[in-house]
Amino acid sequence: MRTGLVVVSSTRASQGVYEDTSGPVAVDFLRAQGFDTPEALVVSDHDLPATIDEIFTRAELPSVLLTSGGTGLSPDDRTVEIVSPYIEREIPGLVHAFWQEGLKNTPMAVVSRALAGTRGRTFVMTLPGSRGGVKDGCAVLAPVLNHIIDSLEGHHGH
Repeated sequence: MRTGLVVVSSTRASQGVYEDTSGPVAVDFLRAQGFDTPEALVVSDHDLPATIDEIFTRAELPSVLLTSGGTGLSPDDRTVEIVSPYIEREIPGLVHAFWQEGLKNTPMAVVSRALAGTRGRTFVMTLPGSRGGVKDGCAVLAPVLNHIIDSLEGHHGH
């Protein structure tokens, strides 16, 4: 069974100040795509490095890891920097398509930093901490995600 994991970086949501609404969008998307995915893991920005490190040192990595939050330009927005060292191969075309999708809705889409790539057989993408940003990411991933996982698992064809 292919597995998915969603990690939300939000200090306020992790403290219960408000309920994260972006994570469930990504979780529902992965489940709809056929990935066995638990509820989103919501962590504070401060705890994100340890969380990401723990995920990438597991014996069993998820097929897909999506993060939400921490992709902007505020001092706490470090998700791209935290995830980047673990990525073996970047997929810049996906990020380009993500920005294009976002630009249909807001000129601010290009201010959101993003990273898409692979580590071993795991696909990773960092998404914004907004419902709209996650929806844009899922819209871009929908037609290609299973092909990406097939390729990583060594299956040919489409």
